[in-house]
Formats: sequence, structure tokens, C-alpha cells
Amino acid sequence: MIVMRPLVLVTAGSAALLLFAGLSRAEEGRFSEQALLASSPPGTHIRFPREQGPPAGFSAKERLVATYYFYWYDDESGAHFRNPDGSDGLTDHPAEAKGYSYKRSAWHKKQLQDMMDAGIQVVLPVYWGCPDNMKGAADGQNWSYDGLPPLVAAQEELLAAGLKPPRIGLFYDTSTLQYNTARHRVDLATADGRAWFYVSIRDFFSLVPPKLWATIEGRPIVFLYAAAFAAGGTDDPKLLDYVRERFAQDFGGAKPYVVAEQSWRLPAESTYAWGAAFGLQALGVAAVGPGYDDHAVPGRTTPRKDREGGAFYRRSWDTLLAMDPARRPSIVAIETWNELHEGTDIADSREYGRQYIDITRSYAAAWKAGERRRPSGPYADAREVAITFGPKGKSDGLRLETGGDGEAGAAKVGDADCLQTLPNRFTGNRYLYFDVDDSFYFDSGGSLEVTVEYLDEGTAPFGLEYDSTDPAATLAGAYKPAGTVTRGGSGQWKQATFALKDPRLANRENHATDFRLTVPAGDLKVRRIAVRKT
Repeated sequence: MIVMRPLVLVTAGSAALLLFAGLSRAEEGRFSEQALLASSPPGTHIRFPREQGPPAGFSAKERLVATYYFYWYDDESGAHFRNPDGSDGLTDHPAEAKGYSYKRSAWHKKQLQDMMDAGIQVVLPVYWGCPDNMKGAADGQNWSYDGLPPLVAAQEELLAAGLKPPRIGLFYDTSTLQYNTARHRVDLATADGRAWFYVSIRDFFSLVPPKLWATIEGRPIVFLYAAAFAAGGTDDPKLLDYVRERFAQDFGGAKPYVVAEQSWRLPAESTYAWGAAFGLQALGVAAVGPGYDDHAVPGRTTPRKDREGGAFYRRSWDTLLAMDPARRPSIVAIETWNELHEGTDIADSREYGRQYIDITRSYAAAWKAGERRRPSGPYADAREVAITFGPKGKSDGLRLETGGDGEAGAAKVGDADCLQTLPNRFTGNRYLYFDVDDSFYFDSGGSLEVTVEYLDEGTAPFGLEYDSTDPAATLAGAYKPAGTVTRGGSGQWKQATFALKDPRLANRENHATDFRLTVPAGDLKVRRIAVRKT
């Protein structure tokens, strides 16, 4: 089982809502498929003739830079500036707090201009709208609707001036499938649940003129946040078929271009992984971020990721640009433009000024030009990297990553120090995850060998899965089997060598790693692993 990386929720402070199970009979009628589809959208940009539909927009092969845009701030009311107890709710702060509000087109215009300066072509407003709060419920989420007309006005003003501001896509914050004032967890396997899901998307686009949409071959871009918030149906192929059919009926024949977070199991147009603030992600869509720090949010215990003065962000971009352009994703998403609670912002701020705008501009230009950079580092010319376990062990270009479904601990067999797999709470399988230093190998071409020194105890087999260039393997090649070893129960230390004929090693496995040892049953003890170029 492939376990998703720990979620970094976009909810913060007073935005979090309580969950209670079940709907009243009246609410069941209100949120039935028939009632939802018959409900009036908040905007007027809907049910237009086909010839008035969205422009073709970007091509499928065009290299794009997008970013997540948090537009929930309001300086006058303090919304998303202060915590419920009145304390400062922000880790990072706007360079100019006065007028920093979703209600003001001037604020949106400034953000769009800065995005243009950073080389960003697609803005993805993080949208919390859903059917239960569309009519103005006092839940603190009306910014989802009220903030879009000023954004549209800012966009149109820039276009009228002959400029090219980022086009508008949708980041559907699917946490509203669980946290909403209806206190209802939505099951997407039901007709009512599919309608709730679709109407949430419909309402956003009803507020944005089609001429402003970010589209790929005429299809508006929709990013889906994590699947875990839905009660069910996250692997139901009917869901996106339903959305496409309904959207085409309401929006002049257009069908969304859906980019689903990897936790969904849907036939989407592309996939991405949330969590780039902790390290580069490179699935169907690549993602980079500057670091993470949510200490200002009460109750959070998420580990922090230091920005290293900008070096961490640069390193993620450099690694991305080291990918073979022929296999490189066409879209890179920056996580985030201005999530100030969690300190993942690259926008103009009191703490960093315009440093990250300037960094982004340089890398965005290289990205669009298809530039490739050779990874630099201490293992660029090495023939082998290895890791040895125990008090005197050494990590030499190969690193173990633990946590999630990859728990492990130190062990000793006689006089031999080693590493031992441990149970995890996600699956009965056990895994050991390893990251190869990018300067040694990163989408480089050529084959590799992995040699594992293991204790031959028991008879249960173990195997290896690696990040490959094979698109037919799991998650576009991120988990390709390299074979299995059958143990004979001799109690001796033995070696097994796995051939990686088409390695990519682009950090696409859990924990941003490159390969994992898989143990379907029992335990596995290892004392040394080496990766060699062949």
C-alpha cells in the first residue's frame, strides 16, 4: 500500500469548522441531487452559448508556472490576521497590511502584478465555497464568493491596460467535503454527493468570466485537494464523468482539466502531490515550495522546514531543472503564493521582502525555456553510494527516511548492528524507504544496481520497488517492482542484488524518496545497502 505523505491542512485559525454526523430530514432534501442541480449559482457566467465559451488558452505541451492563492485575508475585520483569542495568526506578514483584503480589487491587482513579475501564468484561488454556505451563512467562509468579483475586476483592469496577468484556475479545497456548516461528510459514491462536488465547482466558475479562465486546450484547470475528507467515492470513476458531463451542459460544452492530488484514485488529466513546502514533488504536475512554519496557528504540531535563506527553495528548483526535459512535467505549481499562517509564502512580505519573487522569476524563465541543469553536489562523480547501519554506521550519499508506512529501528544480531523493520499503523506490510543523493543520480539515464545485505531468517520474501521511467508502473512509474528475494531461513547474512534497468529516481516515492524495500509478511533486518552505476 502506498501511503500519502502527511497532510498539511490549508485550514487555519478560525476557519476550522466542527463536524457532526448526519443531516436533518429538511437538509437531506436541500442537499439532494435534484435540489443541488436546481439551485441558483452565485454568478452569472453560466449557460452561455458554445461560441462564447473559454478560449483555447495554453497548449497541452506549454510549460506553465502556477501558484496557490489564498485570498481569505481582511485587514479591517482581522479575518485570517488574528487567531480566535486575538493573538497574531500569521507566521509571515504582508509587506503592507493596510488594504490587504479580499474585498479590494486594488489588493488583488497588486498580487497579480507581483505574480506577473515572478513569471507566474496561472493563479489558483484556494476556494472554500460549497452548497451549505453559498447563501451567506454566518460561517466565516463568505470570502470564497465575495473575494472573486474583486479579483475579476483586477484581472480585467490589467487586461484593459494591455498586460497579461495570470489566468484564473480553481484550487478546490476539498476539506469542505467534511468541514462545513451543514455538519455533513459528503459521500462521493452517491448521486447526492456527486452533485455537491459538482455544484461546488460550478459555483466558482459562475463567478469568473470564461475569457479569464486558465485553460489547457480550452479546458478550465481544476486542482483537487486531498481525498481524505470525503466519506467515500474517491476512487469512483463515475465522479469525474459526472462533473465533465454537467460542466459541459452548464458551460458551453467545456470540460474541466482536472489535476488531482495523489490521494485520489480517479482518471484525472494529471496528478500532483501536496507537501512541496517540505521538498520537491514531481508527479504529473511538479511542485516546489520555500519551506514551512505554522507556529502561529494554535494546536499545530507540524514539523517546520527551514528556508535556509532561500537555499532550500533554490535547491528544489535546481533539482526540478535537472530532470530530462522530455520527461519533465509541463506544469509546476508553487506552494504557495501567500499562505501566511503556514509560512509557505513567496509573495512580498515583511520578513523576506521581494526575495522570493526575484528567485521565482529567474527559475520560471529557465523552466519555460526548457533549460536543463546538471545536479551539483558531493556525489556527482561517484560510482557508488551506500548506507551502513549501527553506532559506527555511515550514510554516504544514501539516506533512510522513516515514518508513515516506513517505520524502522536499530537492532543487533550477535555482534552485528543492523536496521529492522517495524509495524506501522497504515498497513500490514512493512517498508524501508531510501533517498539517493540527487548529485549521484537524478533522472540521469543509464542503469543501476542495488545490493542489499540482509539477514536470511524465516522464509518470507522481500522485494524492491523503485522510481522508474516506466509509465505503466504504479503512479506513472514511481513504484516499479525490481524483483523479490526468497529467504531460506539459514540465519546467515547474505547479499541480494536488484537490477534497475530504467531508473528515474526523481524523489517520487513516499517521503520524497527513490526506492523502497517491501516486506509483505514478517520482519526484515539489513545492515548495508549500496547503489552502483552500471
